[in-house]
Amino acid sequence: MMNEERHECSLLGICGGCAYGACTYDEQLRQKDQEIRDLMAEHGCDAGSYEGILGSPLIFAYRNKMEFSFGDSKKNGPLSLGLHRKKSFYDIVDTDCCRLTHEDFNVIQRITRDYFDELGLTYMDKRSHRGYLRHLLVRRGVNTGEILIDLVTTSQPLIPVMGHRLINEPVLYDVDGLLQDEIRASSAVNVYDEEQVLSMWKDQLLDAKRQGRIEGSICGILHTRNDRPADAIINEGTDVLYGTDHIHEELCGSSFSITPFSFFQTNTRSAELIYKKAAEYISGQLSRECTCFDLFSGTGTITQVLAPHVKKAIGIEIVPEAVEAARENAAANGLENCEFLCGDVFEVLRGISDKPDALVLDPPRDGVSPKALELICSYEVPKLVYISCKPKSFFRDLELLRARGYEIERMCSVDQFPWTRNTETVVLLSKGEVDSKKIRVEFSLEDMAS
Repeated sequence: MMNEERHECSLLGICGGCAYGACTYDEQLRQKDQEIRDLMAEHGCDAGSYEGILGSPLIFAYRNKMEFSFGDSKKNGPLSLGLHRKKSFYDIVDTDCCRLTHEDFNVIQRITRDYFDELGLTYMDKRSHRGYLRHLLVRRGVNTGEILIDLVTTSQPLIPVMGHRLINEPVLYDVDGLLQDEIRASSAVNVYDEEQVLSMWKDQLLDAKRQGRIEGSICGILHTRNDRPADAIINEGTDVLYGTDHIHEELCGSSFSITPFSFFQTNTRSAELIYKKAAEYISGQLSRECTCFDLFSGTGTITQVLAPHVKKAIGIEIVPEAVEAARENAAANGLENCEFLCGDVFEVLRGISDKPDALVLDPPRDGVSPKALELICSYEVPKLVYISCKPKSFFRDLELLRARGYEIERMCSVDQFPWTRNTETVVLLSKGEVDSKKIRVEFSLEDMAS
């Protein structure tokens, strides 16, 4: 079916999120499809193994998670909450009109930004690392409508900018060195009571739900502290201000509990296409007598999709919260043959006695480390499935896989992120004979030892 829709957004070319807008969705798919074909030709792959690209079932309002940053759109400008300006590390663009998310995201974003802007609270400056506000993380189940909201701040005192009102009687606090230039001379200044500030923010969100401004069901409102300098959401302690610390989402017929820090595919509907394709590719290797490994398993989605068809399914993931969620998800879905192990894939594989009959890889964007890939190849499973969210990383890893006798048997791409340049690939690799004379692997001995 033809899709001639275009992405009409006033922030195209300003916000760093979307790359396509002038072309139709069909043209976008053709461009992404051609990029994969070009990579295959560059690496000498058989074009006949490529099955083309699958479009996303939803091209708007498809994202189930957003991480917004606090900042300003220009130096010393008003408080902004949104995404980074294109090619900028410091400037933040208000993105409360985004079409890639459900409108609930935009409403929550506006309420949060306006509330903290009125109070005059500062965001953490990336240069000085001073300030309170850092990120707003929102998750919303596409299939369930459940919403989880997490405000991420530093543990620094809540110091209002001069001229803003205090919501309660001022507290004297020694914050010498944290003040803006015009008030640095005084070491006794007004600060907000954090508990009251967060309580009033929570109440505004719940009021918006009661008024019908938020469509979904707010399951939890959280507060996470993070004092590390890196511009990333790192959990150094989370409090539940309302409800629970997780939501549920349905995928491939199963229910999954998702915390703020769990890995879960961002486009639920498109992820179902990816997992169904991966299951189709690996199904010929599965039996009631086999053991299947799911490496970089996140909350255990693939593990649980494959579990009903095998004797034992083992998922390995480095994020503890994701592993715990995977165990809870498997129990809730009545799967007793799943095992989830926490740790670096290479280290965990070295320490377990189980050997796989079938294997699925779904690594991060940078792909698999050479030493882990060598260990994976040493199992010599006849076929393995590699899911990649960065095709260039896959084709880099393909060189080593080829050197160990694996070649692409079937491959397709999936548009997981419409209007961005990202494309997901699902690849079935089959093991043949190793021809060391024809294969050159660009990994050094130092890479293997590191």
